[in-house]
Amino acid sequence: MGGDTQLKKHVEDELNWQPSVDEASIGVSVKNAIVTLTGHVRSYAEKMAAERAVMRIQGVKALATELEVSLPGAHERTDEDIALAAINVLLWNAVVPKDAIKVKVTKGWVTLSGVVEWSFQKHNAEREVSRLLGVKGVIDEIEVKPSRTRVSAEIKTGIEAALKRSAEVEARRIHVEILGSTVVLTGAVSSWPERNAAERAAWAGPGVSKVENKLLISAAMVTAG
Repeated sequence: MGGDTQLKKHVEDELNWQPSVDEASIGVSVKNAIVTLTGHVRSYAEKMAAERAVMRIQGVKALATELEVSLPGAHERTDEDIALAAINVLLWNAVVPKDAIKVKVTKGWVTLSGVVEWSFQKHNAEREVSRLLGVKGVIDEIEVKPSRTRVSAEIKTGIEAALKRSAEVEARRIHVEILGSTVVLTGAVSSWPERNAAERAAWAGPGVSKVENKLLISAAMVTAG
């Protein structure tokens, strides 16, 4: 057993291993190392957990998600219910500034807008809302606008140091460029987890409002010294 057949088994085993994912409701197909997930899940958080599980697997070139978030009829929530729940979870979140984020809900899809100073506040808000019952998707339009600017060289040096500290990243193969408050990552990595770890390190930079992750995944790097 090899190729797509082996990869399909790896994906199914990984989904089965994840306690937050009901693998019985998810169909898996693989063609040319591109994984497609179909079926229904109980929450947007479960959908994201399934996607993250697949992207951790070595050999996956891309993921196409056709998973739908659906609740049994008795548990369906109106947009008003979801909006109220989202407002409350943000209100009680110590990381997110009070009244900084606005919420709009349309057919279960939540749109977040507003302005925060740090990127971790933006991601924290999206993560908290994505966990709410009835949410089918999150559109994050929150802007990051630092109250003070940083010298580009300082941000670049900090991100490069963070990459070197990470056990998940081969820092010498990654180039960091700063364009205003945007970080551009170029170079090559050996896997999706390494690519994601590098992006997380870039987002942690002070004043970073956007990360353009242009890192390529090179299978040759897996055995490169």
